[in-house]
Amino acid sequence: MFGKRANLASPSASAANPAATSSNNAAAQPKAAAKVQVTPPVEARKSEEYYKTKSMIFGALIEAIDLSQLSKLDAENAREEIRDIVNEIIKVKNYVMSIAEQEELLDDICNDVLGYGPLEPLLLRDDIADIMVNGAQRTFIEVSGKIQLTGVRFRDNAQLMNICQRIVSQVGRRVDETSPICDARLLDGSRVNVIAPPLAIDGPALTIRKFKKDKLTLDQLTKFNSISPEGAEILKIIGKVRCNVLISGGTGSGKTTLLNCMTNYIEDDERVITCEDAAELQLQQAHVVRLETRPPNLEGMGAITMRDLVKNCLRMRPERIIVGEVRGPEAFDLLQAMNTGHDGSMGTLHANSPREALSRLESMITMGGFSLPTRTIREMITSSVDVIVQAARLRDGSRRITHITEVLGMEGEVIITQDLFVYEILGEDANGKLRGRHRSTGIGRPRFWDRARYYNEEERLAAALDASEASDAR
Repeated sequence: MFGKRANLASPSASAANPAATSSNNAAAQPKAAAKVQVTPPVEARKSEEYYKTKSMIFGALIEAIDLSQLSKLDAENAREEIRDIVNEIIKVKNYVMSIAEQEELLDDICNDVLGYGPLEPLLLRDDIADIMVNGAQRTFIEVSGKIQLTGVRFRDNAQLMNICQRIVSQVGRRVDETSPICDARLLDGSRVNVIAPPLAIDGPALTIRKFKKDKLTLDQLTKFNSISPEGAEILKIIGKVRCNVLISGGTGSGKTTLLNCMTNYIEDDERVITCEDAAELQLQQAHVVRLETRPPNLEGMGAITMRDLVKNCLRMRPERIIVGEVRGPEAFDLLQAMNTGHDGSMGTLHANSPREALSRLESMITMGGFSLPTRTIREMITSSVDVIVQAARLRDGSRRITHITEVLGMEGEVIITQDLFVYEILGEDANGKLRGRHRSTGIGRPRFWDRARYYNEEERLAAALDASEASDAR
């Protein structure tokens, strides 16, 4: 009946054609955004009857159209073709529904065919930080640091798996039974992790760390009370005078956001090379080379690891190397780079305190198979790392920079550090929000004072330290 229609695509066809999918995402309809409930943020659960009707119409749609022409249509034309066919199916099958229900059904089906299905309304919301899909029936979101259950669900695990495959195929990766774990990203930079059956027992688990459209700055972080104005000024100076920086923190503490903020203060004439598992850094400088790891192919060959990228950086004449996350033996190569003329290099790692970050760094080098004495490794760390910035997500969901810590050197077998700024929790208000303050430790001259003088930032650094001490006195 509908075979003469322009050929459209089912979800599987869309997976093979990411260009069509991305064009549709860019042309998302305002109507989809309008249905999103911002207050309260949990979407209303649709009825079982709705999903049954949608499934039947979707099946008729796929049977009625030729799937080979999706790539030849832009998003708007594809959407209009689907609209006409769905309306005709509704008439032929005698489904009874209002105009509003019909429009909602059309949006859902278009999202299934052209986009990311039930995830589309969530991806359009700027207030969501994370989307966590635990099988077809349960989807959670994080808003303002708190996790909430939504009414979003998928037809079945097959639809969810189809969408997962569509996402990862856009960046040349795959997820299936032979390769059930995959790190990827959406085209807008959002970080994606998929773990599929048989490893995920209750169906595919999809986690999306949403990409912020508006890049945050340190000045904005001060407005959110993540850091004091004086502390933010110190971080700007640290970034500008090419200190080697490690940003430490737990999962979801804002490490990557902070790394992005600090890269704002890299000069435009510096050659910067970034190494990431899934490219998400947003450097604005003119001279940036972005590198991304690669998983093995179906035969288990061809993997490019983070260590491979960091080692290759050294042959690319970098001035700064930025590692999205240090989690293995690449720690050794990054320290070597920091210690051999690539001042101002930065990276993040998972740790709950600056002291623990140093221990983790030492452990990663040891586990990488480097048979070096403990003292040698610690001396390498102290000669390479200048500053550790600690980020944390507190129990009320807020994110704070809790320490700015210098690495001074060795005393016997122990690495010596000193805190420049720390965050103190003072109590809790009536709404359960933690109250605290960023306090300067009163260090007169940090270790990087001479470096600040070399880059003509000495007066600015002295003013920031004086302002922090005056603020503490008040």
